[in-house]
Amino acid sequence: MIAYLKGPILRRADEWVIVEAGGVGYEVHLPAVIARAIPQDRDGVPSIIELHISFHATQNQPKPLLIGFLHEVEQEFFERFITVDGMGPTKAMKAIVHPIHAIADAIERKDVQFLKRLPGIGERTAEKIVATLHGKMGKYALLRAPEAPTPVGEDFKEEVMEVLTKQLGHRAAEARRMVEEALRRRPGMATAEELFQEVYRIEQADAVAR
Repeated sequence: MIAYLKGPILRRADEWVIVEAGGVGYEVHLPAVIARAIPQDRDGVPSIIELHISFHATQNQPKPLLIGFLHEVEQEFFERFITVDGMGPTKAMKAIVHPIHAIADAIERKDVQFLKRLPGIGERTAEKIVATLHGKMGKYALLRAPEAPTPVGEDFKEEVMEVLTKQLGHRAAEARRMVEEALRRRPGMATAEELFQEVYRIEQADAVAR
């Protein structure tokens, strides 16, 4: 079983990286929110990365599936997340498009509306998540990963819109409206995660008003 990897990134795609460790290249899959935080290569020099690994292999699927996280507490959250009935590792990985603390907070608040917007998570699964994990997420809801402030520019907005449209199923015009409203409400936001949270805070307020 592989629990931790450290080494240069040999190749990368949207949902995975190949990390060299001990002369072996390991294919590690990444939740979207983790992939966005992976450092880019500089001047052609591969980034060195440390990943905490959630390792999965079964008789029905003997090829190992390695899912990577930047912090041990994120990997710990994931291991709890997949205890929900019907929540396999691949499904859980694809659902984590928001920071861990935002998902954990939604579970603690029993916010089914937030949870069912996660990719692959319908209302029934969202209710199972709350029933299984409510009261166990306080530690993760307080998690705040330190990040260097980054100005919210056009590229940053497009990144958020891409997730809203391609992963969460919103129409392009709707996604742009959601992003622009969020930026008007909180013009000082400095990270993609903040922008995502503000987008859905607005949507939740509108849903309550309706």
